[in-house]
Amino acid sequence: MTDNSTARAGLLYGVGAYLIWGSLPLYFKLLAHVPASQVLAQRVLWSVLLLLVTVVALKRLPAIRAAATPRVLLLLSASAFLIAVNWLVYIWAVANAHVLEASLGYFINPLINVALGMVVLRERVSPVQGAAVALAALGVLAMAVSGGGALWISLTLALSFGTYGLLRKVVAIDALGGLFIETLILAPFAVAMLLYAGWAGEGAFGRDTGTDLLLVASGVVTALPLLLFASAARRLPYATVGLLQYMAPSMAFLQAVLLFGEPLRPVHLVTFGLIWAGCGLYAWDSVRGARRAKRTPVPVEA
Repeated sequence: MTDNSTARAGLLYGVGAYLIWGSLPLYFKLLAHVPASQVLAQRVLWSVLLLLVTVVALKRLPAIRAAATPRVLLLLSASAFLIAVNWLVYIWAVANAHVLEASLGYFINPLINVALGMVVLRERVSPVQGAAVALAALGVLAMAVSGGGALWISLTLALSFGTYGLLRKVVAIDALGGLFIETLILAPFAVAMLLYAGWAGEGAFGRDTGTDLLLVASGVVTALPLLLFASAARRLPYATVGLLQYMAPSMAFLQAVLLFGEPLRPVHLVTFGLIWAGCGLYAWDSVRGARRAKRTPVPVEA
C-alpha cells in the first residue's frame, strides 16, 4: 500500500470513527426512556460479547493474556472505572437535555490532555499550547461564575476521559486488548445492576423489541468506532488525528441547538467562544509542529 493510499484509508477510518461518536446523542436520545445505569450495563455486556468475538477472530487472545500482568490489570481497573463514569454521565446528559454541556466537555478534553501531560508527565508545552489551555480555563471560569449550565457535566466528561487517556498512554497494552479487559472488569457490576433492576421490576430489556435492538446495538456503537480509530491512528499523522477529534463535539453541539432545542444562552457563547479559540490555537500549533517536523532532515548515522 502506497503512502497516499495508506493516508486515504486512515482518513476514512478516522472520519468513520468520529461520525459514529458524533451521532451518539441521536442514538442515546432513542434510549432516553431507559435509566442511564441500565443503558451503561447493557453497553458493557454487549461490548464484551462483540469484543470477545473480535479477539477470537483475530487470534489475539494469547497476546492479551500475556500482556495482562498484575500492573496492567491494576491500571486497567482504574481506567475501567473512569470510562464507566464517562459513559454514564454522557448517557444521562443526553437523556436529560444537556447535550450542549456534554459537547463542551469534549471540546475541553484535548486541552485537558495538554494540561495533564504538563502536570503529570512533565511534558514541555509550547507557549501557544499554554495559551490555548489558559483560554479554555477562562471559558470554564466564565460559566462557573455565571452559574449557567450544568458545568459539572462538562468537567466530569473532560477530566474522566482525559485521565482515562493518560492511564491508557502508560499501560502496556493495545486499544483492543485494553478495552476488552476493561469491559470484562466492568461486566460483573453490569450483571449485578441488571439483576437488581429485574428484581425491582424495573428492567428495560425484554419489554419492547425496538428498545431491545437498540440496547444490543450498544456493543457495536462502543467497539466499532474504537477499532476504526485505532486503525486511523496507525495510518495518519498525529496532527491530523488531533484535528479530526473536533468532529464529534461539533456534531453534538449542532444537534443540541438545531435538533433538540437546547437554549444557547449568552454565557454559552462566551464560554464556547473562548474554548473554540483555545482549540483553534491548539490545532494550528499541532499542524505547524507537524510541518516543521516534516521539514527537519533526519540525521544519518555514520
